[in-house]
Amino acid sequence: MTAKKPDAGESARDRLLNAARVLFYNDGIAGTGIDAVVKRAGVAKKSLYNNFASKAELVETYLHLRHDEWLSLYQHRLEAANSPLEGVLAVFLAYEDHAEYAYERGFRGCGLLNAAAELPADAPGRQAVRRHKEQVESILATHLIELTRGDEKRATLLAKHLAFLLEGAMSRAGLEGNGDCVRQARSMAITLMEAL
Repeated sequence: MTAKKPDAGESARDRLLNAARVLFYNDGIAGTGIDAVVKRAGVAKKSLYNNFASKAELVETYLHLRHDEWLSLYQHRLEAANSPLEGVLAVFLAYEDHAEYAYERGFRGCGLLNAAAELPADAPGRQAVRRHKEQVESILATHLIELTRGDEKRATLLAKHLAFLLEGAMSRAGLEGNGDCVRQARSMAITLMEAL
């Protein structure tokens, strides 16, 4: 996320979340201490514990916010979609928008997957990331059911293929620091769907 000075009108909770969003993405969860979040937010340390029971709760809230941000990008793209094919492409375009956002230190890949890689297998945050990825696949399947004329089995399988294509593209885009791989994945997805 872009650097943003704390706004005196924002609540301490919002300031803390905005600071965490930037720092967790830039430096990782393990690499970001509570003191860094508090300093960037410009609030007293007590404010953190008045709003979040622990760093783990702050992390989980951050992950939910990242999910909501992506849904917002998708909804914006979906508004321009006029067909099931364009609905599928709205998912890819939302990921492109994510990759091209003006991050403070550049694009590092999917913030949710980056965070999940740092969390223990049983952490609630990893479950939040899994639910996000499952929802993306479900969104794809919903559009694909229309494209496959109601063939749920085929739509579900194709949604999984497209989700894997998208995840691979996002991982590679994170290494390259831009959305080119996601655009290439969108072209591949169009080719796959033209065969329906």
